[in-house]
Amino acid sequence: MKNLLNNPVDRASYEYARQVAAHYAKSFYFSARFLPKPKRLAVFALYGYCRYVDNLIDKPRNRNSDELVRELDYLTEEIHIAYRTGESEHPVISPFIHVAKRTGIPEIYPLDLLRGVKMDVEINRYQTFDDLYLFCYRVAGVVGLMMTHILGYRDDNAFIYAEKLGIAMQLTNILRDIHEDEKMGRIYLPQDELLQFGLCDQDVSQKRISESFVEMMKFQVSRARSYYDQAQVGIPMLQTDSRFAIYAASRIYRGILDKIAQQNYNPFLGRAFVPQSKKMAILFQELTRTRLQLMTEKLNGNHLGKPRD
Repeated sequence: MKNLLNNPVDRASYEYARQVAAHYAKSFYFSARFLPKPKRLAVFALYGYCRYVDNLIDKPRNRNSDELVRELDYLTEEIHIAYRTGESEHPVISPFIHVAKRTGIPEIYPLDLLRGVKMDVEINRYQTFDDLYLFCYRVAGVVGLMMTHILGYRDDNAFIYAEKLGIAMQLTNILRDIHEDEKMGRIYLPQDELLQFGLCDQDVSQKRISESFVEMMKFQVSRARSYYDQAQVGIPMLQTDSRFAIYAASRIYRGILDKIAQQNYNPFLGRAFVPQSKKMAILFQELTRTRLQLMTEKLNGNHLGKPRD
């Protein structure tokens, strides 16, 4: 990493990734600053790639679906070439491919992210949870898998739980953004589950809050929480100096579900969020816990564990 950043062009690409994270994800950016420098730069590069891909679809632009698909196809080809050659002149793929090669991120993961975003262009309803799971895996599960390569891990099973945390976070996004997504023509709640509770798309579009709707939301929130519970097992499998970031992210995102519950499971009362002061408190709690763990492991001669990054 040090040698690479001696090159002004490469320094500029990492600086661009840092600025993207600082602009779009203030809490993420703040917490990443406490990671060791190589990991910090790497997660900025990964975030820059993921944010760029997401913005192609989510940021309002005057492009039709065919034009958006062509953009995604171009990026797919550029990822193929970058993995083959180890370089790219694309401003977000350039730092990402260096990180991917250095940390062993498989090519399938950034490609799956592109496939997931393409689903948002081509699909606006999901019939079953299995259908929705594929979307969640592609747009969020693989991000957790890529992060695991960057942060370092002690046990290969960490990847199983990283996927679960990505699914939990994406399900949280879906429940938080029901109203905003519907305005864009998307309803992610599985159609068969709406029917199971005696509901339909019109209950969402017309904001009809009934007892059945509340019960459906409770069911969805409970499932998302179960994925957080499952994912928790995997965080201790990460290298110690990285755990605080994932513990904090998990607690903060899970707090969104608590806010939804506090709103009587009504997603139309306003976007549920965790206040910045609470985010900072969680982050510093997890930083303190990590530092204590590092001190304990140094005393025990087991600092970080088996290196995997």
